[in-house]
Amino acid sequence: MENKLKNKLSSGFTLVEILFGVSIFILIFFALTLFSRNIWVYNSFVSVGLANIDAGRQTMKTMVSEIRTASTADTGAYTISQAGVSSFIFYSNIDNDALKEKVRYFLNGSQLQKGVIKPTGSPLSYNALNETIITLMSNVTNTSIFDYYDENYDGTTAALSSPVTISSVRLVKITINVDSDPNRAPAATTFSTQVSIRNLKDNI
Repeated sequence: MENKLKNKLSSGFTLVEILFGVSIFILIFFALTLFSRNIWVYNSFVSVGLANIDAGRQTMKTMVSEIRTASTADTGAYTISQAGVSSFIFYSNIDNDALKEKVRYFLNGSQLQKGVIKPTGSPLSYNALNETIITLMSNVTNTSIFDYYDENYDGTTAALSSPVTISSVRLVKITINVDSDPNRAPAATTFSTQVSIRNLKDNI
């Protein structure tokens, strides 16, 4: 009896014990891998969401500042050149120099872009060939980002119908929906604000 016990102890692990140990190792490895993947995916979601929020806030801040100070062009053209649902063109001194730029905010596919033309020549003119375009935001999902209101807007008044009578515009509402991937989190982020054009106010 004593010899049998010694033989069993000296024989090491049995095949069943080895298989059981390997199974436990595989389960632990799989759990750690899944956990790491979930952490990576979560961090990716958070990073994308924060990037969208940061870009959206900065874009809105810039748009509000430039639209609010819109005024008559250096050529004498009216303050607003175009007022569409996906584009808004106006004149404003956006760089605090002696000249007013022609500013164009518009959708190009799913990108919100900004075009700027500085007046040149004598007499001054806004040459479209001199337009500088930058992309402000990508993955924009809505095609109608601008709404316009007249002097009667009280917070609930309906927007001006399209085509908009440019001379009636006193306030611009901006709404931008951004979704980097509609098939995965995070959900779409919506940025919305409204801005009055100071130089067009009727009650000054």
